[in-house]
Amino acid sequence: MAKRKTKAPASANLLKPKPISASRSEMAEVVLPATTNPLGKLLGGHVMHLVDIAAAMAASRHSNSYVVTASVDYIDFRNPISIGEIVILKSQVNRVFHTSMEIGVKVFSENALTGERKHTTTAYVTFVAIDAVTKQPRTVAPLILKTAEEKRRWREAGARRKARLALRYKKRKAKD
Repeated sequence: MAKRKTKAPASANLLKPKPISASRSEMAEVVLPATTNPLGKLLGGHVMHLVDIAAAMAASRHSNSYVVTASVDYIDFRNPISIGEIVILKSQVNRVFHTSMEIGVKVFSENALTGERKHTTTAYVTFVAIDAVTKQPRTVAPLILKTAEEKRRWREAGARRKARLALRYKKRKAKD
């Protein structure tokens, strides 16, 4: 009796490792008066909103699924962004765990008249991939690390996760 070839389920293809470059995302917008403070600087809360969107784009691209924000481990505001400047956000997956991913986001301001760019903000955001049908967390494909920089970011993401989980469990024990 001949063996029948069976096709692998579509979900098996989703777990094929992906390079970090597949998740890289970039977005930009002009800073307008509605999102600035009385000093003409972009509101920090609006920067955080944009960081969440840029990070979600990278997480969704990597996982090919809906994603939800699980935590923001770090956000550092280095330089203000002024009205009339262009705010540019670049994001990529730093590390994949099981159902979660750490995304690194760098924010830049660009003077529209001179082209001068400044690094303004750095953030690390963790997302969980969500199954479209069950609405439950789903496994995410592993990363393919190619460069020394990618490997460094991967290691540092592991250390941040360890610290985040230690803090979370420490808080739980304190409540008990």
